Amino acid sequence: MDLSQAYASMNGDMANTMSLLIVAIAGLVLVVFDAFNNRHAATPWIAGIALTAGFVFELSRIPAAEGIAYYGMLRTGGSAAFVNALVLGSGVLSVILSVPYLKRIGQNIGEAYAMILFATVGMLVLGAANNLVTVFVGLETMSICLYILTGFIRSGSGSTESAFKYFLLGAFSTGFFLYGIALLYGSTGTMDISAMRATMADGGSIVFWAGVALLLVGFLFKVSAAPFHMWTPDVYQGAPTTITGFMSTASKTAAFASLILILNVALPGERWSAVLAIFAVITMVLGNVIALSQSNIKRMLAYSSIAHAGYVLVGLASGTAAGYSGALFYLMVYTIMNIGAFGVIALLEWDNKEGSEQSLDSLAGMGYKKPLLGWTMAVFMFSLAGFPPLGGFLGKWAVFAPAVDAGLVWLAIIGVLTSAVSAYYYLRVLVVFFMKPEDEQSGAHAVDFVIPKSSAAVLILCVVLLFFFGVTTYAIDLTASFF
Repeated sequence: MDLSQAYASMNGDMANTMSLLIVAIAGLVLVVFDAFNNRHAATPWIAGIALTAGFVFELSRIPAAEGIAYYGMLRTGGSAAFVNALVLGSGVLSVILSVPYLKRIGQNIGEAYAMILFATVGMLVLGAANNLVTVFVGLETMSICLYILTGFIRSGSGSTESAFKYFLLGAFSTGFFLYGIALLYGSTGTMDISAMRATMADGGSIVFWAGVALLLVGFLFKVSAAPFHMWTPDVYQGAPTTITGFMSTASKTAAFASLILILNVALPGERWSAVLAIFAVITMVLGNVIALSQSNIKRMLAYSSIAHAGYVLVGLASGTAAGYSGALFYLMVYTIMNIGAFGVIALLEWDNKEGSEQSLDSLAGMGYKKPLLGWTMAVFMFSLAGFPPLGGFLGKWAVFAPAVDAGLVWLAIIGVLTSAVSAYYYLRVLVVFFMKPEDEQSGAHAVDFVIPKSSAAVLILCVVLLFFFGVTTYAIDLTASFF
Protein backbone atom coordinates (compact mmCIF):
# COMPACT_ATOMS: atom_id res chain seq x y z
CA MET A 1 0.00 0.00 0.00
CA ASP A 2 1.45 3.33 -1.09
CA LEU A 3 1.13 5.78 1.80
CA SER A 4 3.17 8.56 0.24
CA GLN A 5 0.06 10.72 -0.22
CA ALA A 6 -1.54 9.86 3.11
CA TYR A 7 -1.31 13.36 4.55
CA ALA A 8 -2.46 14.95 1.29
CA SER A 9 -5.74 13.00 1.40
CA MET A 10 -6.23 13.26 5.16
CA ASN A 11 -8.36 16.41 5.13
CA GLY A 12 -10.76 15.00 2.56
CA ASP A 13 -11.01 11.70 4.43
CA MET A 14 -11.74 13.47 7.70
CA ALA A 15 -14.43 15.58 6.03
CA ASN A 16 -16.10 12.45 4.66
CA THR A 17 -16.05 10.73 8.08
CA MET A 18 -17.03 13.77 10.12
CA SER A 19 -19.66 11.91 12.16
CA LEU A 20 -17.06 9.41 13.35
CA LEU A 21 -14.71 12.20 14.44
CA ILE A 22 -17.47 14.18 16.18
CA VAL A 23 -18.62 11.21 18.26
CA ALA A 24 -15.07 10.09 19.10
CA ILE A 25 -13.99 13.58 20.20
CA ALA A 26 -17.20 14.02 22.21
CA GLY A 27 -16.47 10.74 24.01
CA LEU A 28 -13.01 11.95 24.99
CA VAL A 29 -14.40 15.30 26.08
CA LEU A 30 -16.99 13.55 28.26
CA VAL A 31 -14.36 11.46 30.03
CA VAL A 32 -12.37 14.56 30.97
CA PHE A 33 -15.45 16.67 31.72
CA ASP A 34 -16.97 14.05 34.00
CA ALA A 35 -13.69 13.66 35.91
CA PHE A 36 -14.05 17.25 37.13
CA ASN A 37 -17.86 17.55 37.04
CA ASN A 38 -19.25 14.25 38.24
CA ARG A 39 -22.94 13.66 37.39
CA HIS A 40 -23.22 17.10 35.78
CA ALA A 41 -26.50 17.85 33.99
CA ALA A 42 -24.61 18.82 30.83
CA THR A 43 -23.10 15.35 30.37
CA PRO A 44 -26.02 13.73 28.52
CA TRP A 45 -26.48 16.95 26.53
CA ILE A 46 -22.93 16.68 25.19
CA ALA A 47 -23.53 13.06 24.19
CA GLY A 48 -26.91 13.81 22.64
CA ILE A 49 -25.71 16.82 20.65
CA ALA A 50 -22.71 14.91 19.30
CA LEU A 51 -24.86 11.97 18.20
CA THR A 52 -27.46 14.28 16.67
CA ALA A 53 -24.80 16.20 14.74
CA GLY A 54 -23.42 12.93 13.41
CA PHE A 55 -26.92 11.75 12.51
CA VAL A 56 -27.68 14.90 10.52
CA PHE A 57 -24.34 14.66 8.73
CA GLU A 58 -24.92 11.04 7.71
CA LEU A 59 -28.45 11.82 6.52
CA SER A 60 -27.00 14.43 4.20
CA ARG A 61 -24.51 11.87 2.86
CA ILE A 62 -27.03 9.15 1.97
CA PRO A 63 -27.76 10.53 -1.54
CA ALA A 64 -24.03 10.81 -2.26
CA ALA A 65 -22.21 8.21 -4.31
CA GLU A 66 -20.35 5.60 -2.29
CA GLY A 67 -16.67 6.31 -1.83
CA ILE A 68 -13.75 5.20 0.29
CA ALA A 69 -11.61 6.94 2.91
CA TYR A 70 -8.29 6.28 4.63
CA TYR A 71 -6.86 4.29 1.74
CA GLY A 72 -9.86 2.06 1.31
CA MET A 73 -10.28 1.16 4.97
CA LEU A 74 -13.74 2.75 5.32
CA ARG A 75 -16.66 3.34 2.97
CA THR A 76 -18.52 6.65 2.86
CA GLY A 77 -21.88 7.79 1.50
CA GLY A 78 -24.70 5.63 0.16
CA SER A 79 -25.35 2.45 2.12
CA ALA A 80 -22.56 3.22 4.60
CA ALA A 81 -24.18 6.57 5.41
CA PHE A 82 -27.59 4.86 5.76
CA VAL A 83 -26.22 2.33 8.25
CA ASN A 84 -24.35 5.03 10.17
CA ALA A 85 -27.52 7.11 10.35
CA LEU A 86 -29.38 4.14 11.83
CA VAL A 87 -26.67 3.59 14.44
CA LEU A 88 -26.50 7.28 15.37
CA GLY A 89 -30.29 7.61 15.45
CA SER A 90 -30.49 4.65 17.80
CA GLY A 91 -27.84 6.29 19.97
CA VAL A 92 -29.73 9.60 20.12
CA LEU A 93 -33.01 7.96 21.15
CA SER A 94 -31.24 5.71 23.67
CA VAL A 95 -29.51 8.68 25.33
CA ILE A 96 -32.82 10.56 25.59
CA LEU A 97 -34.50 7.54 27.21
CA SER A 98 -31.49 6.85 29.45
CA VAL A 99 -31.40 10.26 31.16
CA PRO A 100 -34.57 9.87 33.29
CA TYR A 101 -34.07 6.10 33.59
CA LEU A 102 -30.53 6.29 34.97
CA LYS A 103 -31.54 9.12 37.32
CA ARG A 104 -34.42 7.04 38.65
CA ILE A 105 -32.21 4.04 39.42
CA GLY A 106 -29.45 6.26 40.88
CA GLN A 107 -26.86 5.48 38.19
CA ASN A 108 -26.71 8.73 36.22
CA ILE A 109 -22.93 8.62 35.84
CA GLY A 110 -21.01 10.28 33.04
CA GLU A 111 -19.09 7.17 32.12
CA ALA A 112 -22.32 5.56 30.85
CA TYR A 113 -22.78 8.26 28.22
CA ALA A 114 -19.09 8.16 27.31
CA MET A 115 -19.32 4.40 26.78
CA ILE A 116 -22.39 4.88 24.57
CA LEU A 117 -20.35 7.28 22.43
CA PHE A 118 -17.32 4.96 22.23
CA ALA A 119 -19.57 1.99 21.43
CA THR A 120 -21.12 4.09 18.67
CA VAL A 121 -17.65 4.81 17.30
CA GLY A 122 -17.01 1.08 17.06
CA MET A 123 -20.37 0.55 15.34
CA LEU A 124 -19.65 3.30 12.82
CA VAL A 125 -16.30 1.71 11.97
CA LEU A 126 -17.86 -1.76 11.77
CA GLY A 127 -20.80 -0.71 9.63
CA ALA A 128 -18.63 1.21 7.14
CA ALA A 129 -15.59 -1.11 7.14
CA ASN A 130 -14.07 -1.98 3.78
CA ASN A 131 -11.19 -4.02 5.15
CA LEU A 132 -11.08 -7.01 7.50
CA VAL A 133 -8.75 -5.09 9.82
CA THR A 134 -11.26 -2.28 10.28
CA VAL A 135 -14.04 -4.86 10.67
CA PHE A 136 -12.15 -6.37 13.60
CA VAL A 137 -11.23 -3.01 15.14
CA GLY A 138 -14.82 -1.79 14.93
CA LEU A 139 -16.23 -5.06 16.25
CA GLU A 140 -13.95 -5.13 19.29
CA THR A 141 -14.34 -1.42 20.08
CA MET A 142 -18.10 -1.89 20.07
CA SER A 143 -17.99 -5.13 22.06
CA ILE A 144 -15.70 -3.92 24.85
CA CYS A 145 -17.89 -0.87 25.42
CA LEU A 146 -21.03 -3.01 25.47
CA TYR A 147 -19.45 -5.37 28.04
CA ILE A 148 -18.90 -2.34 30.28
CA LEU A 149 -22.37 -0.90 29.69
CA THR A 150 -23.96 -4.24 30.52
CA GLY A 151 -22.27 -4.42 33.92
CA PHE A 152 -21.70 -0.82 34.97
CA ILE A 153 -24.38 -1.09 37.70
CA ARG A 154 -22.04 -2.85 40.08
CA SER A 155 -24.52 -2.92 42.94
CA GLY A 156 -26.69 -5.42 41.08
CA SER A 157 -25.59 -9.04 40.84
CA GLY A 158 -27.73 -9.57 37.75
CA SER A 159 -25.95 -6.86 35.79
CA THR A 160 -22.51 -8.11 36.83
CA GLU A 161 -23.36 -11.71 35.98
CA SER A 162 -24.70 -10.69 32.58
CA ALA A 163 -21.57 -8.69 31.78
CA PHE A 164 -19.32 -11.59 32.82
CA LYS A 165 -21.20 -14.07 30.61
CA TYR A 166 -21.20 -11.63 27.72
CA PHE A 167 -17.46 -11.03 28.08
CA LEU A 168 -16.51 -14.71 28.25
CA LEU A 169 -18.64 -15.80 25.31
CA GLY A 170 -17.72 -12.68 23.36
CA ALA A 171 -14.02 -13.34 23.84
CA PHE A 172 -14.52 -16.91 22.68
CA SER A 173 -16.31 -15.78 19.51
CA THR A 174 -13.58 -13.22 18.87
CA GLY A 175 -11.09 -16.06 18.66
CA PHE A 176 -13.13 -17.68 15.88
CA PHE A 177 -13.47 -14.35 14.12
CA LEU A 178 -9.77 -13.50 14.25
CA TYR A 179 -8.70 -16.97 13.13
CA GLY A 180 -11.14 -16.68 10.23
CA ILE A 181 -9.53 -13.39 9.19
CA ALA A 182 -6.11 -15.05 9.32
CA LEU A 183 -7.23 -17.90 7.06
CA LEU A 184 -8.84 -15.52 4.60
CA TYR A 185 -5.68 -13.45 4.42
CA GLY A 186 -3.58 -16.57 3.98
CA SER A 187 -5.71 -17.81 1.09
CA THR A 188 -6.23 -14.50 -0.72
CA GLY A 189 -3.20 -12.40 0.21
CA THR A 190 -5.37 -9.38 0.97
CA MET A 191 -7.63 -8.02 3.69
CA ASP A 192 -9.39 -5.58 1.38
CA ILE A 193 -12.96 -6.83 1.08
CA SER A 194 -13.41 -5.33 -2.38
CA ALA A 195 -10.27 -7.01 -3.73
CA MET A 196 -10.79 -10.39 -2.11
CA ARG A 197 -12.90 -12.04 -4.82
CA ALA A 198 -10.50 -11.04 -7.61
CA THR A 199 -7.59 -12.84 -5.93
CA MET A 200 -9.27 -16.26 -5.94
CA ALA A 201 -9.37 -18.93 -8.60
CA ASP A 202 -11.91 -21.71 -9.09
CA GLY A 203 -14.27 -20.43 -6.42
CA GLY A 204 -11.84 -20.46 -3.50
CA SER A 205 -9.75 -23.04 -1.69
CA ILE A 206 -10.61 -25.13 1.34
CA VAL A 207 -8.61 -22.71 3.50
CA PHE A 208 -10.65 -19.81 2.15
CA TRP A 209 -13.99 -21.43 2.95
CA ALA A 210 -12.74 -22.50 6.38
CA GLY A 211 -11.96 -18.83 7.00
CA VAL A 212 -15.43 -17.85 5.79
CA ALA A 213 -16.99 -20.39 8.18
CA LEU A 214 -15.07 -19.06 11.18
CA LEU A 215 -15.84 -15.47 10.19
CA LEU A 216 -19.51 -16.36 9.93
CA VAL A 217 -19.46 -17.80 13.46
CA GLY A 218 -18.22 -14.45 14.78
CA PHE A 219 -20.91 -12.51 12.92
CA LEU A 220 -23.71 -14.87 13.94
CA PHE A 221 -22.67 -14.46 17.57
CA LYS A 222 -22.81 -10.67 17.34
CA VAL A 223 -26.27 -10.68 15.75
CA SER A 224 -27.49 -13.29 18.29
CA ALA A 225 -28.43 -15.90 15.70
CA ALA A 226 -28.97 -19.50 16.84
CA PRO A 227 -27.13 -21.60 17.89
CA PHE A 228 -24.79 -18.76 18.92
CA HIS A 229 -27.49 -16.92 20.86
CA MET A 230 -26.81 -18.31 24.35
CA TRP A 231 -25.65 -14.99 25.76
CA THR A 232 -28.62 -12.95 24.57
CA PRO A 233 -31.42 -13.71 27.09
CA ASP A 234 -29.20 -13.37 30.17
CA VAL A 235 -27.49 -10.19 28.92
CA TYR A 236 -30.74 -8.51 27.88
CA GLN A 237 -32.35 -9.43 31.20
CA GLY A 238 -29.52 -8.18 33.40
CA ALA A 239 -28.40 -5.06 31.54
CA PRO A 240 -29.98 -1.65 32.22
CA THR A 241 -33.14 -1.59 30.13
CA THR A 242 -32.42 1.44 27.94
CA ILE A 243 -28.92 0.08 27.30
CA THR A 244 -30.52 -3.19 26.28
CA GLY A 245 -32.55 -1.30 23.68
CA PHE A 246 -29.41 0.35 22.33
CA MET A 247 -27.50 -2.93 22.32
CA SER A 248 -30.26 -4.88 20.58
CA THR A 249 -30.59 -2.40 17.72
CA ALA A 250 -27.43 -0.44 16.94
CA SER A 251 -24.96 -3.30 17.39
CA LYS A 252 -27.10 -5.67 15.31
CA THR A 253 -27.42 -3.07 12.55
CA ALA A 254 -23.66 -2.53 12.36
CA ALA A 255 -22.83 -6.25 12.40
CA PHE A 256 -25.40 -7.12 9.76
CA ALA A 257 -24.25 -4.24 7.55
CA SER A 258 -20.68 -5.53 7.64
CA LEU A 259 -21.87 -9.07 6.89
CA ILE A 260 -23.95 -7.83 3.95
CA LEU A 261 -20.92 -6.12 2.43
CA ILE A 262 -18.80 -9.27 2.74
CA LEU A 263 -21.54 -11.46 1.24
CA ASN A 264 -22.21 -9.04 -1.60
CA VAL A 265 -18.62 -8.17 -2.51
CA ALA A 266 -16.16 -10.78 -1.28
CA LEU A 267 -17.80 -14.21 -1.50
CA PRO A 268 -18.17 -15.89 -4.89
CA GLY A 269 -20.95 -18.18 -5.96
CA GLU A 270 -23.93 -19.30 -3.86
CA ARG A 271 -22.30 -21.85 -1.58
CA TRP A 272 -23.13 -19.82 1.49
CA SER A 273 -26.80 -19.26 0.57
CA ALA A 274 -27.98 -22.69 1.77
CA VAL A 275 -25.94 -22.31 4.96
CA LEU A 276 -27.57 -18.98 5.78
CA ALA A 277 -30.99 -20.45 5.03
CA ILE A 278 -30.39 -23.22 7.57
CA PHE A 279 -29.27 -20.74 10.22
CA ALA A 280 -32.30 -18.58 9.42
CA VAL A 281 -34.67 -21.50 10.03
CA ILE A 282 -33.00 -22.52 13.29
CA THR A 283 -32.98 -18.92 14.51
CA MET A 284 -36.60 -18.14 13.63
CA VAL A 285 -37.98 -21.37 15.08
CA LEU A 286 -35.91 -21.38 18.26
CA GLY A 287 -36.40 -17.67 19.00
CA ASN A 288 -40.17 -17.71 18.56
CA VAL A 289 -40.86 -21.06 20.25
CA ILE A 290 -38.84 -20.30 23.39
CA ALA A 291 -40.30 -16.79 23.60
CA LEU A 292 -43.72 -18.38 24.09
CA SER A 293 -42.78 -19.70 27.53
CA GLN A 294 -41.10 -16.58 28.91
CA SER A 295 -42.66 -14.84 31.91
CA ASN A 296 -40.05 -12.07 32.13
CA ILE A 297 -40.79 -9.47 29.45
CA LYS A 298 -37.11 -8.60 28.88
CA ARG A 299 -36.28 -12.26 28.25
CA MET A 300 -39.27 -12.47 25.94
CA LEU A 301 -38.00 -9.50 23.94
CA ALA A 302 -34.53 -11.10 23.94
CA TYR A 303 -35.84 -14.24 22.25
CA SER A 304 -37.91 -12.00 19.98
CA SER A 305 -34.65 -10.27 19.00
CA ILE A 306 -33.16 -13.66 18.15
CA ALA A 307 -36.14 -14.45 15.93
CA HIS A 308 -35.81 -11.13 14.12
CA ALA A 309 -32.17 -11.91 13.37
CA GLY A 310 -33.55 -14.98 11.61
CA TYR A 311 -35.87 -12.82 9.49
CA VAL A 312 -32.91 -10.69 8.36
CA LEU A 313 -31.00 -13.86 7.50
CA VAL A 314 -33.89 -14.87 5.22
CA GLY A 315 -33.18 -11.79 3.12
CA LEU A 316 -29.44 -12.51 3.08
CA ALA A 317 -30.01 -16.15 2.12
CA SER A 318 -31.60 -15.01 -1.14
CA GLY A 319 -28.17 -13.74 -2.23
CA THR A 320 -29.74 -10.98 -4.33
CA ALA A 321 -29.59 -7.19 -4.32
CA ALA A 322 -33.28 -7.12 -3.35
CA GLY A 323 -32.55 -9.35 -0.36
CA TYR A 324 -29.70 -7.15 0.84
CA SER A 325 -31.71 -3.95 0.46
CA GLY A 326 -34.68 -5.59 2.19
CA ALA A 327 -32.43 -6.57 5.09
CA LEU A 328 -31.30 -2.96 5.50
CA PHE A 329 -34.90 -1.75 5.47
CA TYR A 330 -35.85 -4.41 8.02
CA LEU A 331 -33.01 -3.31 10.30
CA MET A 332 -34.32 0.25 10.20
CA VAL A 333 -37.85 -0.78 11.13
CA TYR A 334 -36.56 -3.19 13.76
CA THR A 335 -34.53 -0.39 15.35
CA ILE A 336 -37.61 1.80 15.68
CA MET A 337 -39.77 -1.02 17.09
CA ASN A 338 -37.25 -2.22 19.66
CA ILE A 339 -36.16 1.20 20.88
CA GLY A 340 -39.82 1.98 21.51
CA ALA A 341 -40.62 -1.34 23.20
CA PHE A 342 -37.64 -1.19 25.56
CA GLY A 343 -38.42 2.48 26.22
CA VAL A 344 -41.87 1.51 27.49
CA ILE A 345 -40.48 -1.32 29.63
CA ALA A 346 -37.86 1.03 31.11
CA LEU A 347 -40.59 3.43 32.23
CA LEU A 348 -42.62 0.58 33.77
CA GLU A 349 -39.67 -0.95 35.60
CA TRP A 350 -40.33 -1.27 39.32
CA ASP A 351 -38.20 -4.10 40.79
CA ASN A 352 -35.02 -2.01 41.37
CA LYS A 353 -33.05 -4.77 39.64
CA GLU A 354 -33.12 -3.46 36.06
CA GLY A 355 -36.23 -5.52 35.37
CA SER A 356 -34.38 -8.81 35.78
CA GLU A 357 -36.99 -10.13 38.22
CA GLN A 358 -39.98 -8.27 36.83
CA SER A 359 -42.64 -10.55 35.40
CA LEU A 360 -45.03 -9.63 32.62
CA ASP A 361 -48.03 -10.28 34.86
CA SER A 362 -46.84 -7.59 37.27
CA LEU A 363 -47.77 -5.02 34.58
CA ALA A 364 -51.43 -6.05 34.51
CA GLY A 365 -53.78 -3.15 33.85
CA MET A 366 -51.02 -0.64 33.09
CA GLY A 367 -52.57 0.07 29.70
CA TYR A 368 -55.38 1.96 31.44
CA LYS A 369 -53.31 3.48 34.24
CA LYS A 370 -50.74 4.87 31.76
CA PRO A 371 -52.61 5.10 28.43
CA LEU A 372 -49.65 6.58 26.55
CA LEU A 373 -47.46 3.62 27.45
CA GLY A 374 -50.26 1.14 26.82
CA TRP A 375 -51.19 2.34 23.35
CA THR A 376 -47.65 2.96 22.15
CA MET A 377 -46.74 -0.53 23.35
CA ALA A 378 -49.71 -1.85 21.37
CA VAL A 379 -48.29 -0.28 18.20
CA PHE A 380 -44.83 -1.73 18.87
CA MET A 381 -46.21 -5.22 19.52
CA PHE A 382 -48.43 -5.20 16.43
CA SER A 383 -45.51 -3.99 14.32
CA LEU A 384 -43.14 -6.63 15.72
CA ALA A 385 -45.75 -9.24 14.85
CA GLY A 386 -45.94 -7.89 11.29
CA PHE A 387 -49.45 -6.40 11.19
CA PRO A 388 -50.26 -3.82 8.49
CA PRO A 389 -50.24 -0.85 8.10
CA LEU A 390 -47.15 -0.71 10.31
CA GLY A 391 -43.49 -0.82 9.32
CA GLY A 392 -43.05 -4.34 10.63
CA PHE A 393 -45.35 -5.67 7.89
CA LEU A 394 -43.42 -4.05 5.04
CA GLY A 395 -40.17 -5.11 6.73
CA LYS A 396 -41.15 -8.78 6.61
CA TRP A 397 -42.35 -8.41 3.04
CA ALA A 398 -39.01 -6.84 2.10
CA VAL A 399 -37.05 -9.90 3.28
CA PHE A 400 -39.51 -12.69 2.40
CA ALA A 401 -40.27 -11.57 -1.17
CA PRO A 402 -36.63 -11.78 -2.36
CA ALA A 403 -36.39 -15.27 -0.87
CA VAL A 404 -39.42 -16.32 -2.92
CA ASP A 405 -37.93 -14.77 -6.06
CA ALA A 406 -34.68 -16.67 -5.40
CA GLY A 407 -36.52 -20.00 -5.27
CA LEU A 408 -36.47 -20.27 -1.46
CA VAL A 409 -40.24 -20.52 -1.16
CA TRP A 410 -39.96 -23.05 1.67
CA LEU A 411 -37.85 -20.60 3.66
CA ALA A 412 -40.37 -17.78 3.22
CA ILE A 413 -43.20 -20.12 4.29
CA ILE A 414 -41.32 -21.00 7.49
CA GLY A 415 -40.77 -17.28 8.08
CA VAL A 416 -44.49 -16.55 7.73
CA LEU A 417 -45.45 -19.45 10.02
CA THR A 418 -43.00 -18.41 12.72
CA SER A 419 -44.29 -14.84 12.44
CA ALA A 420 -47.77 -16.20 13.11
CA VAL A 421 -46.42 -17.96 16.21
CA SER A 422 -44.84 -14.71 17.40
CA ALA A 423 -48.24 -13.00 17.30
CA TYR A 424 -49.25 -15.09 20.33
CA TYR A 425 -46.62 -13.75 22.72
CA TYR A 426 -46.76 -10.21 21.35
CA LEU A 427 -50.53 -10.06 21.77
CA ARG A 428 -50.15 -11.64 25.19
CA VAL A 429 -48.41 -8.44 26.30
CA LEU A 430 -51.47 -6.44 25.26
CA VAL A 431 -53.80 -8.89 27.01
CA VAL A 432 -51.88 -8.31 30.24
CA PHE A 433 -51.81 -4.54 29.72
CA PHE A 434 -55.50 -4.11 28.97
CA MET A 435 -57.48 -7.21 29.93
CA LYS A 436 -55.92 -8.77 33.01
CA PRO A 437 -57.21 -7.61 36.42
CA GLU A 438 -54.83 -5.21 38.09
CA ASP A 439 -53.47 -5.39 41.64
CA GLU A 440 -53.09 -1.88 43.01
CA GLN A 441 -50.91 -3.11 45.87
CA SER A 442 -48.15 -4.80 43.89
CA GLY A 443 -46.01 -4.61 40.79
CA ALA A 444 -45.87 -1.46 38.72
CA HIS A 445 -49.08 -0.18 40.34
CA ALA A 446 -47.30 0.17 43.67
CA VAL A 447 -44.92 2.74 42.16
CA ASP A 448 -46.19 6.20 41.32
CA PHE A 449 -44.28 7.88 38.51
CA VAL A 450 -44.66 10.61 35.93
CA ILE A 451 -43.76 9.94 32.31
CA PRO A 452 -40.94 12.35 31.34
CA LYS A 453 -41.79 14.54 28.37
CA SER A 454 -38.57 13.55 26.62
CA SER A 455 -39.40 9.85 26.89
CA ALA A 456 -42.97 10.46 25.73
CA ALA A 457 -41.63 12.34 22.70
CA VAL A 458 -39.37 9.39 21.77
CA LEU A 459 -42.24 6.90 22.03
CA ILE A 460 -44.58 9.07 19.95
CA LEU A 461 -41.85 9.61 17.34
CA CYS A 462 -41.32 5.84 17.05
CA VAL A 463 -45.07 5.31 16.58
CA VAL A 464 -45.26 7.98 13.86
CA LEU A 465 -42.26 6.50 12.04
CA LEU A 466 -43.74 3.00 12.12
CA PHE A 467 -46.94 4.23 10.51
CA PHE A 468 -44.99 6.29 7.98
CA PHE A 469 -42.74 3.43 6.90
CA GLY A 470 -45.72 1.09 6.91
CA VAL A 471 -47.64 2.98 4.23
CA THR A 472 -44.84 4.20 1.96
CA THR A 473 -42.14 2.32 0.09
CA TYR A 474 -39.79 5.31 0.00
CA ALA A 475 -37.24 3.70 2.32
CA ILE A 476 -37.40 0.38 0.45
CA ASP A 477 -36.72 2.19 -2.82
CA LEU A 478 -33.87 4.06 -1.14
CA THR A 479 -32.13 0.93 0.11
CA ALA A 480 -32.65 -0.73 -3.27
CA SER A 481 -30.58 2.03 -4.87
CA PHE A 482 -27.52 0.94 -2.86
CA PHE A 483 -27.08 -2.38 -4.69
